[in-house]
Amino acid sequence: QVQLVESGGGLVQAGGSLSLSCAASGLTFSRYGMAWFRQAPGKEREFVGTCWSGGSTYYADSVKGRFTISRDNAKNTVYLQMNSLKPEDTAVYICAASRRSGAMIRVRDYDYWGQGTQVTVSS
Repeated sequence: QVQLVESGGGLVQAGGSLSLSCAASGLTFSRYGMAWFRQAPGKEREFVGTCWSGGSTYYADSVKGRFTISRDNAKNTVYLQMNSLKPEDTAVYICAASRRSGAMIRVRDYDYWGQGTQVTVSS
């Protein structure tokens, strides 16, 4: 079955950086659009960014210029490099995979989800 396993979360001070990874298995990774979402306590799941099969990327305005998504199809892994972190970036970061490709920002566009990894940014 499909599995998405995130890693790399933790506690960081405001202005710092953190790098997340999401390892995928059980799917033909290169054919899937991959994305990162985040969810803070009491809030809805929020789109962060996506990298589709051709390598193009699209970001939420709130993270544009600070976060970078990349993928390594040979390793079945998608990454999220987060720089200039702010306290409002605190959330569980969740990896997602879609059979479709393109700048998809809705939760319902994605077929598979990981369990998430906690990112906490202190002020």
